[in-house]
Amino acid sequence: MAKTTQYTKILKHLDATKGLTQREALIDYGIQSFTARIADLRRMGYAIDGIKSRHPVSGQRYTRYVLVEDAA
Repeated sequence: MAKTTQYTKILKHLDATKGLTQREALIDYGIQSFTARIADLRRMGYAIDGIKSRHPVSGQRYTRYVLVEDAA
């Protein structure tokens, strides 16, 4: 059985949903270096935007990463 990489997990999630946060990546996939993986994917040619937000209750700031388009 082929091993699923963190890159594959992130790309599948971004393709299927409206984005992924660092907290979601850690909890759902166990990815601890999420922002480094996003930087790697950007270097590979994937257009990924970071949308900064603030949690409505706690006021904590976070970034939701969304896939703009697939790599060429």
